[in-house]
Amino acid sequence: MHKRIVVALGGNALGSNLKEQMACVKTAAVSIVHLLEEGYKVVVTHGNGPQVGFIRDSFDYYQKTHNYGTLPMSVCVSLSQGYIGYDLQNALREEILNRGMNIPVATVITQVIVDKNDPAFKNPTKPIGSYMSEKEAKELVHTGEAIVEYKDRGFRVLVPSPKPVKIVESEVIKNLSVNNQLVIACGGGGIPVIEEGNHLRGVSAVIDKDFTGSKLAELIHADYFVILTAVEKAALNYGKENEKQLDFLTAEEALLYADQGEFGSGSMEPKVRACAEFVKNTEEGEALITLLEKVKEGLNGETGTRIIK
Repeated sequence: MHKRIVVALGGNALGSNLKEQMACVKTAAVSIVHLLEEGYKVVVTHGNGPQVGFIRDSFDYYQKTHNYGTLPMSVCVSLSQGYIGYDLQNALREEILNRGMNIPVATVITQVIVDKNDPAFKNPTKPIGSYMSEKEAKELVHTGEAIVEYKDRGFRVLVPSPKPVKIVESEVIKNLSVNNQLVIACGGGGIPVIEEGNHLRGVSAVIDKDFTGSKLAELIHADYFVILTAVEKAALNYGKENEKQLDFLTAEEALLYADQGEFGSGSMEPKVRACAEFVKNTEEGEALITLLEKVKEGLNGETGTRIIK
């Protein structure tokens, strides 16, 4: 078969701390290696929350005690790619060897170009790091980052979430996949950078991992883009008595429902939009939303929400 598939792991696949992450990646590895056994060429993407927040908080604390300087978000994302990739690739390698297979695994530290004029830069929406006191928040005013107060909980930094335009290492990732290697890439939505001539400048932002996964699947000519999340299917009227689970959607239907507010803006909506974008931007590509442990069944048409032309 040798069909290429980009698999986007949801945050629930990585746990909420280092110990949980070590256990969760082993579970994720089982489902992903199932796909290798089925003959798919697999590229894995993943989120980095709350990991990138831990990194940011740690360096903020170090800055306060050692006058080190604030660590840019682009560097925080790169660090999270490295340590999540390290755990993932080791878990995948072990599972591959346990099944008597010989497929190399590699993590590609990935930069994603965004448009410096993206309107998201004027409207930061993604909270990063832990809650702060008013005194701590005032100490960060000089950084130029947006800070918002949450009633009875404290203050948090907000960063923008621009759309991905181009993936710098997409050809590297594609070549590794073509040569039968399992690739982990675009962690946390990719390191956000802006082109300045031949120079790539990191910016304080967080790119939505599902939109980056969609763009990667498009650029490497994947046959499938799969988002693995905490629910088996997308649904209309989610959580209500008249909930309707969705087996199939066309890209146009998916975007129409999203525009009508049928999916949670901070949860399912970006996933549906990312899947629809991939389908619209490719000739024969299909997308799937389902549970991690049901990915094999989903690709066989037995479950999940499929988004097609």
